[in-house]
Amino acid sequence: MNYPIWQLGFPGGLLIAAIAVFHVFISHFAVGGGAYLVLTERRAYARNDSELLGYVRHHSKFFALLTVVLGAVTGVGIWFTIGLVSPEATSSLIHTFVWGWAIEWVFFFVEIAAALIYAYQWDTLDRQTHLIIGWIYFIAAWASLVIINGIITYMLTPGRWLETGKFWDGFFNPTYWPSLCIRTAMAVALAGIFGLVTAMWEPSALRERVVRWAGWWLVLGIASLLPLSRWYFHNLPSYSRAYFDGAFNAPYIAVRHSLRGAAVCACLALLLTLVFALLRPKMMNPAVVAVLLIAGFGVMGSGEYLREFSRYPYVINSYIYANDVRVGQMEGITTNGVAKTSPWVEASADNPQAYGRQLFVIECGSCHSVDGYRAVRKFARGWDAKFGSEVLLHLPVIRETMPPFAGDAKDRAALGSYLASLAPATPSGANEKELGQQVFAIHCALCHSVGGERRPLDLKGTDADSIAGMLGTLNDISSDMPPFTGTEAEGHALAVYLSNPGK
Repeated sequence: MNYPIWQLGFPGGLLIAAIAVFHVFISHFAVGGGAYLVLTERRAYARNDSELLGYVRHHSKFFALLTVVLGAVTGVGIWFTIGLVSPEATSSLIHTFVWGWAIEWVFFFVEIAAALIYAYQWDTLDRQTHLIIGWIYFIAAWASLVIINGIITYMLTPGRWLETGKFWDGFFNPTYWPSLCIRTAMAVALAGIFGLVTAMWEPSALRERVVRWAGWWLVLGIASLLPLSRWYFHNLPSYSRAYFDGAFNAPYIAVRHSLRGAAVCACLALLLTLVFALLRPKMMNPAVVAVLLIAGFGVMGSGEYLREFSRYPYVINSYIYANDVRVGQMEGITTNGVAKTSPWVEASADNPQAYGRQLFVIECGSCHSVDGYRAVRKFARGWDAKFGSEVLLHLPVIRETMPPFAGDAKDRAALGSYLASLAPATPSGANEKELGQQVFAIHCALCHSVGGERRPLDLKGTDADSIAGMLGTLNDISSDMPPFTGTEAEGHALAVYLSNPGK
């Protein structure tokens, strides 16, 4: 809470994701594509293939334009957005890995210079020197990945760094090596995909040779992902692995869809490459290449989403929460309140809802919006201020991916009042059972379901009066449950519904 919050009107993480996934897609091609260029050039020299050499020249200019321009612009875009959306975490990453960033920027400078020399000095450099420049580019690009990978994986698995605070303990963390291997494999696959893209510009005879050559790169990269992914998931924190338990039966629908999407895209890319690139290269056409390009983006995007999701409720595991509050600050904020802790928030006794709005921006805005992405208005429909305040005490129980609320009782009351104001509604129904169903949706559905998969409530056949009696002792039944704050009539209607939920 040492920095102001940039409020977009929708969660800033969504903007970061939009820029970051595109950047990662391009930057991994920049790594694998460097090796593809040099090895294809060597192949042309070894076979005395002037047509293939001409293809490499054309491909190198496309490569330099795409990676140097778009890669650099989107990289700057990431720094701009994360600095505004998550300033506390960005500051921590800079201070923790200041020398790592410095080394990476040196590699990046060498990478850009070598890429431009390689692409535009074909006629002025001899073969050997040109190949050396290509190898310098690839080594610098892969070394840049080596550095960035250590910092990215540290955010998920800081390992012994939490105890020692030492650079190398954070850098060589539990997911470092599997992640580096996965990213290298993905770089190889993307080199093959973009090799197919530029192959479509060549005459048919040359196109077939390039298609088969690029196809082997894609097959090698994609086929390596499955065993490497299993290795990676095995090294995830225990709380993260729980999100993926059962794989396609994962408890979170977003995780389930992302896993399915990644698997489908990878299998589709592998199948299309085997058929059209290796078995029937004459049949490779721009439509198939477009599908492969989309599939490659799908694999990369799904992987990045799953990696980000695995960190929740943290942005840096066990160190900074997803809402940019440091774990070590929680006790002080809970004791003294947000207004006394953050210089960017001003409490107002005359307008607690305005203060609640400020708290929403700080505490919730990194992941939620009012009406758009992950909208809270629909979840808070029908809440009263007291219930909203009580819900804030149980956020990690409602969703394991949510950090605990940081603030004192006055902060909870203000934010609870603001949330209750978003969608005021009074439960009503044609009969007591319909009323009970609406009361369940307001007070219980955040955590429970009736006949569903999420913490099902099965009280069918239980006496309604007995259930109504339980509502006054929810805290005694489980400290994870907020107290029931509805009226006596609403409580009885809820009990009637739970005793016989069927239609």
